Amino acid sequence: MIRFDQVTVTYDGAARPSLRDADFTLPEGELTLLVGPSGAGKSTLLGAVSGLVPHFTGGTLRGRVTVAGRDTRTHRPRELADVVGTVGQDPLAHFVTDTVEDELAYGMESLGLAPAVMRRRVEETLDLLGLNELRDRPIATLSGGQQQRVAIGSVLTTHPKVLVLDEPTSALDPAAAEEVLAVLQRLVHDLGTTVLMAEHRLERVIQYADRILLLPSPGKPPVLGTPPDIMSVSPIHPPVVALGHLAGWTPLPLTIRDARRASAPLRTRLSARSDAPGSSRSGATDPSGTAPSGTAAPSRTALSGTDVSGPAAPSGPAAPSGTALSGTDLSGPADASGTHLSGIADPSGTSLSGTADLSGLPRPTAGGDGAAAAPGESPTRPSSQPGGSPGRMLGESEARGPEAQPRPLPAPPTLEAPAFPAPPTLEARAFPAPPTLEARALSAPPTLEARALSASPAFEARGSGGGAPETGPGAQPRPLPAPPALEARGSGAAPRGTAEGRGGEQHRAAAHPASAPRRLLARLSGRTRATTTAPTGTNTDPRTPTPTPSPAPTPTATTTHLHIRRARAEVLHDITLTVTPGETIALMGRNGAGKSTLLAALTGTLAPTTGQVTVGGRTPHRTPPADMVRRVGLVPQEPRDLLYADTVAAECAAADADAGAAPGTCRALVSTLLPGVPDDTHPRDLSEGQRLTLALALVLTGRPALLLLDEPTRGLDYAAKARLVEILRALAADGHAIVLATHDVELAAELADRVVILAGGEIVADGPTAEVVVSSPAYAPQVAKILAPGHWLTVSQVAAALETTP
Repeated sequence: MIRFDQVTVTYDGAARPSLRDADFTLPEGELTLLVGPSGAGKSTLLGAVSGLVPHFTGGTLRGRVTVAGRDTRTHRPRELADVVGTVGQDPLAHFVTDTVEDELAYGMESLGLAPAVMRRRVEETLDLLGLNELRDRPIATLSGGQQQRVAIGSVLTTHPKVLVLDEPTSALDPAAAEEVLAVLQRLVHDLGTTVLMAEHRLERVIQYADRILLLPSPGKPPVLGTPPDIMSVSPIHPPVVALGHLAGWTPLPLTIRDARRASAPLRTRLSARSDAPGSSRSGATDPSGTAPSGTAAPSRTALSGTDVSGPAAPSGPAAPSGTALSGTDLSGPADASGTHLSGIADPSGTSLSGTADLSGLPRPTAGGDGAAAAPGESPTRPSSQPGGSPGRMLGESEARGPEAQPRPLPAPPTLEAPAFPAPPTLEARAFPAPPTLEARALSAPPTLEARALSASPAFEARGSGGGAPETGPGAQPRPLPAPPALEARGSGAAPRGTAEGRGGEQHRAAAHPASAPRRLLARLSGRTRATTTAPTGTNTDPRTPTPTPSPAPTPTATTTHLHIRRARAEVLHDITLTVTPGETIALMGRNGAGKSTLLAALTGTLAPTTGQVTVGGRTPHRTPPADMVRRVGLVPQEPRDLLYADTVAAECAAADADAGAAPGTCRALVSTLLPGVPDDTHPRDLSEGQRLTLALALVLTGRPALLLLDEPTRGLDYAAKARLVEILRALAADGHAIVLATHDVELAAELADRVVILAGGEIVADGPTAEVVVSSPAYAPQVAKILAPGHWLTVSQVAAALETTP
């Protein structure tokens, strides 16, 4: 069906060919997966099949490409439209009409099909891809994943003989990706359609592939073979294959089912560890890295120079050099086996320790106004779970016996812990109280000023500035425990989403206003007594001085009972969320769940319908953008949305002016994160990974305390993702709070301290990464599915455990 005969493509002005000596044949009715590192020529190869290369892109094509017997040298793309259907990386560039149903019909109208045939195919496609509820929606109002499904559907309606797909699942949630891939498999098996698909997330698609076409590196000819044969030699492979390499399984598994069948001995070895995840021994840490009640919470970065990332992984293929942060290039063709998130190679290839040059990275300002963190100071990574108790789906019972404490999860050894100074303990770190609280504090003892009695404890504790009521001349305020929203993060009280932690008391107070305050105070006071009873052996002598507790860190951002409506639909419903300095949160959920809307509310581009949003002590939608740029920065789904100048130098100069930074600040960041890019390079000539890094540098010029990323791994291979993880870990260790909306479960498992899952505009799960993703079949990474019921998330964790297991 598709034949390449010694094809070489060279673009005008390029020093070397983008595709060299491609010679292969793809038979009819098979799904072929095209894999390779960024910059190896995958998009060029796909464009040659559809005729876009060289008729649209320019350049020189040597050799011959035939599709269904038609020579692309003599047949232009419009003459191949009835044979080849193409979906590119950017769905927006694909659309012609304004609404979903019109877009699905447009291709058939161009081919002159009968109206009855068009109507039937539109209905079939709407049902196949789950688009029926969106049929009348304007395309501009859809989420990125929904737009991607519409783009795929608009090609399927024409029933082409050949489908050419470039990253078709990059913006889809796991369930939607499985639906699309199942449809493609049905077309291949039932209708004999030939599918050629390029995809970086191999864990999603490899089980559907009949053949794999591997582009090993730029300038190397492609290699065609069966999935087992190619994966045994490929430098790029999914976590299930990396785990097979690590465990020595033969043949290598390609599916979760095959890996589970071979994993019994490995699970036995891992379960023998005294500190295996999910154990209930006293003093063990939970899988999030949070210590049980009464113990110190270990940092996920470094403690007093100690590497907590675990032992080095077993020896493997050499990791590519030059991946330290000071020389990071997200797009460079690298041996992914040495750097990808699965991490079976020597982690020294991607080590930050001793090699990372962080001098060019900005430190966040305190609340956007305060001074940057002192040199060498690294804020404490916050515990994301109350009292050390493991996270869970909201609404789960509070009751847990003493023997039910989780066992520790080894820290991932893929990347050595950054050589940052030890983060000070909470007792040693002086977190300033929000200005609104300091201004309204009464004459309570210093340790209780932040908890002074107020009209609305849960509201005032988030820095809203609610005033305390007068109780009489000279009266001292009555000390209260932390409000429910803060207790859910530090005292073991009910989390957000339960009747206690999500505003249950406020709702009951509204039903009985006369006695509600008294009952609320009694419940809060009773909860304090219940949770602060002195343990056996504790010295309770009033003459003995009691250590003064230090205040909790000031949140970087909060949302309180946030509701957002668009037209007649409520996109977000009752969202209450707190983001603390140094914390990395992964927002997950199906397409259209409200993730991008929540990020927009945090930046101020969308105003709340009801509720409150606070970032750095300001209300974003009421604050001038020039002031917000130092408090919050957003890298959107399409980084080029931020790139409008003609050169990298012009982009950097504009970023310095927008942020009020000294000239050259942004260029220094680009040199740190993306070395080797000339000033006169046009941003649109950069690869996907390079554009992402440039957009990240533009945002960081303003030194925002809160960094937001929307689908940051679209178009990135495993090596590029590993380098992105290095950057984000360094920023989090330096005090930046990071919130990323992603469908990449492997990225969330590797990077996030905490996972928040949205569904229907509501938070349905919020807790430590290990607890949330392992309990969800849709969001669990491959390693978690293979080694269940253990809480292992990544290959790097398993490698570290095997190094210390006899």
